[in-house]
Amino acid sequence: MPNKELVEKYREERKRYQKMQFQNAVSPMDQPHKLKESRRDIARLLTELNARRTEAQYQAYLRNNANSIED
Repeated sequence: MPNKELVEKYREERKRYQKMQFQNAVSPMDQPHKLKESRRDIARLLTELNARRTEAQYQAYLRNNANSIED
């Protein structure tokens, strides 16, 4: 999945989670485990985005320092 789609999915999940939190505060949910699932989905998305960002930074570092490594 491209980064753009991951970011969009993260934003949607975050909005969904906040909406569920609000609904749960007003009146208890029938399925409170959905909050936990949503939190975990958000964490998974952030983990993947951060891993991709870190990998891109590492690759950029290698490209910029390729001459010093070969010497």
